[in-house]
Amino acid sequence: MKQTLATLAALAAVGATSATAKKQLARQRQPNVILIMTDQHRFDYLGSVDSTIVTPHLDALASDGVRFANGYTSAPSSTPARAGLLTGQSPWHHGLLGYVPHIAAEYPNQLPQLMTDAGYYSYGIGKMHWHPQRSLRGFAATELDESGRVEDAGFVSDYRQWFARVAPGLDPDSSRIGWNEHAAGAYPLADTLHPTWWTGERAVRLIENYDRDRPLFLKVSFARPHSPYDPPRRFLDLYRGKSLAAPVVGDWDSTFSTRYTHDPRRNPEAPYGDFGAEYAQRSRKYYAANVSFVDEQVGRIVEALKARGLYDNSVILFVSDHGDMLGDHYHWRKTYAYEGSSHVPFIVRYPSGMKIRVRRGDVRDEVVELRDILPTFLDAAGVAVPEGVDGRSVLELLRNPKRTDWREAIDIEHSACYGPNTGYVALTDGHWKYIWFYNRGEEQLFDLSVDPYETRDVHASAEYAERLTEFRRRMAAHLAERGPQWVSPSGELQVLDPVSPRTPNFPQADK
Repeated sequence: MKQTLATLAALAAVGATSATAKKQLARQRQPNVILIMTDQHRFDYLGSVDSTIVTPHLDALASDGVRFANGYTSAPSSTPARAGLLTGQSPWHHGLLGYVPHIAAEYPNQLPQLMTDAGYYSYGIGKMHWHPQRSLRGFAATELDESGRVEDAGFVSDYRQWFARVAPGLDPDSSRIGWNEHAAGAYPLADTLHPTWWTGERAVRLIENYDRDRPLFLKVSFARPHSPYDPPRRFLDLYRGKSLAAPVVGDWDSTFSTRYTHDPRRNPEAPYGDFGAEYAQRSRKYYAANVSFVDEQVGRIVEALKARGLYDNSVILFVSDHGDMLGDHYHWRKTYAYEGSSHVPFIVRYPSGMKIRVRRGDVRDEVVELRDILPTFLDAAGVAVPEGVDGRSVLELLRNPKRTDWREAIDIEHSACYGPNTGYVALTDGHWKYIWFYNRGEEQLFDLSVDPYETRDVHASAEYAERLTEFRRRMAAHLAERGPQWVSPSGELQVLDPVSPRTPNFPQADK
């Protein structure tokens, strides 16, 4: 039953104590919550990090909020990363250590359902990457773009149904570049047929027509800049005459340059290889143009929120599920512990009335991760975080920026993917990164404070022996709950192979 604010105020004034009245009063104070996410968007492809990258709207969002410089994803490929976002849990606890085709099981605690239970109208637009593909997980409704993915009999995404109506006879896959290729080409159709435009347009229309008496939880999930690198020509024009940062190389990565043929046409999805400076520069420019196209849509979404009077009372969080190596260390695509793959944008814009003790535009260096999004949103909604959630609300840091009890480091891991013996677990505090390759008993250590792109592996240097010992101890403590297969009773890290991408904690329904 709808009640006006005046009625609710009157009820409060006369001391009404009914549970219904209290709940409605609380909901009037709840902010809208807007999650905007990209797919395969590395941390440094933001104008606020690298001025070569054209992202004025994301830069403006960061200026009106806070950018966390050390935002990470703990499982840097699509489905395990999104499981962490969905549940607020670490990879071991949500049960996915690596890529599986889709998230097919329901979890006890799922972000859309928790937001709905908190009184929100929950709506999802874009890429969800779960199964069944039409499952809602607590959303009132979804409008899907699943990048051509068909996992249920008869499934056709909302984007493709729309495309067939407005562009009969044309092909939504007309870019002719595979979903995991690093080749590049301009989008051959009108901008307004591209899935990036469709996702932004559907979000704008939802906001423009939103008239419910509940706060809005909206997830807008873009399928780009993930390949295909196929931006419209006008976004490529933004990078005409520019030279983007070239892929970095280090003192440890030369063997990866020859692991695959130097002709990417023979293996256009190659995870490793030196394909030449011209090829890398082309891939990077088209990828950057994809980022700029998404940025334009973010600007449209923000303007729609302002026009409807929703912006001032909205928490807006921008993040990506993982990054893209783009040739760094002769690595391509994702799943790696290295910065290009695991380090992601993380921007939080807070409402005007929220009691925050940091300045808008600040850059924070605490380590945050996708698991922190669920508790952040529940904190904003004013409801308790359920047991079993590993993340923490980043609003805690914004309310009390001098707190000293934030996590010291975050874990990153992925089971073997692009070949055998590539499984690893890593720890980073944003200043150092330690990587344990458990399939082959090897390790790496990087001093990110002076070597932010991991060009020098210092694990074998006597100068860093004490630091290495400390990270080995931390890693043993992190892995201890997994049992003696991972850590011996005396605290030694164990070599093991194979490791399933699913842990014993993965919901039984999909085993």
